[in-house]
Amino acid sequence: MELTAIVLVVTFFLLLILNVPISISIGIATLVTMVMSMDLVPATITIAQRMASGLNSFALLAIPFFVMSGLLMGRGGIARRLIECAMALLGALPGGLALVNVLSCMLFGAISGSAVAATSAIGSFMLPEMKKSGYNPNFSAAVTAAAATTGMLIPPSNILIIYAVASGGVSIAALFMAGYVPGIMVGLALMTVCLVYAKINKFPVSDRLPMNVVLSKLFSAIPSLFLIVLVIGGIVGGIFTATEAGAIAVVYSLLLSVVVYKEVKVKELADILLKSAETTAIVMLLIAASTAMSWLLTFENIPQSLSAFLVGLSDNPIVIFLLINLLLIVVGAFLDMTPAVLIFTPIFLPVATELGMSPLQFGIMIVLNLSIGLCSPPVGSVLFVTCAIAKTKLEDIIKPLLPLYLAMFAVLLLVTYVPWFSEALPHWLGF
Repeated sequence: MELTAIVLVVTFFLLLILNVPISISIGIATLVTMVMSMDLVPATITIAQRMASGLNSFALLAIPFFVMSGLLMGRGGIARRLIECAMALLGALPGGLALVNVLSCMLFGAISGSAVAATSAIGSFMLPEMKKSGYNPNFSAAVTAAAATTGMLIPPSNILIIYAVASGGVSIAALFMAGYVPGIMVGLALMTVCLVYAKINKFPVSDRLPMNVVLSKLFSAIPSLFLIVLVIGGIVGGIFTATEAGAIAVVYSLLLSVVVYKEVKVKELADILLKSAETTAIVMLLIAASTAMSWLLTFENIPQSLSAFLVGLSDNPIVIFLLINLLLIVVGAFLDMTPAVLIFTPIFLPVATELGMSPLQFGIMIVLNLSIGLCSPPVGSVLFVTCAIAKTKLEDIIKPLLPLYLAMFAVLLLVTYVPWFSEALPHWLGF
């Protein structure tokens, strides 16, 4: 077993160093490891079968719908209206633009379900504005990168759907509800850091807007925000499933972007459909390859051995959960969220449940943990998108990111050790 794990890990990271796409790296590493114990042809057939079975899930049908809905929202003027709404609410506070940045990323991330989309849509507007107002560009980039990850917790979230599949049947609706409180907590923690940073550095304060202007900005953002009410309300009310909610989100986004706001032309829909298919294909290939690797790990009894090792280190749940979080933080810094959830859920979920943590709480914990990895070097995709938009270097934004990391980690510890934060709302709603 030890040799299998070593070959798998070394092959995978060697391919990553050679800049091989992550899904291909996972597939080749799995194949190389399996060839050690069987011939090439049976190994290839087994991997193909596991990849196909990994995609054979009704819940995964929601992903292409939410991807397309997010793209329509991204091009349909939604980001601008959400930013104006956030500006009306928070712009007059100390460090108002930084707070607006966080709130806008939270709102757009929740609507689009994508951290990268939130980074691109909000960062493209907010980063130049913050620079123009005298904010440190590196701090502005750090805030955008950290805040964009909140959309992974606030539903609708594709990664929560993937965790539901990986966990073997946790309710998607319950996960969606469980993500609200921790997601908002992360946003508030980031805002607190921004507020303190603004006070220390005496950042400029915007003028307070008249009440009629504030109400106008809020009113213009209501149609965009209603998507969350429509999708989540329908799921909670039992009107439709998460997959059906994705289809409804596409129809609503299409009407809003093309008919109401008129910022997406009919001729642009073909390009949006093509981009949706491309993004969905990338995600599905990651899911398929990760499922094959996860099966190999289970076949070699690696999750059971690792579970026994962790439990053998200590009988204190506080220590074990801290170790799991630290391991996942390291994993998140190197591995994309989708394969990380699919590979490490079968490994750590049995340990967590054995120590009394529910699969629902563990799902929020692992997603929040890996969200930190999205804005962490060396692989964090959000980090690189932010640097590209801000025209700054990766090493320059690490220092302003540190207090934001600490704030996110503090929320992670609360979610890990206090079940109420992730379980209260689903239980109250009857999930």
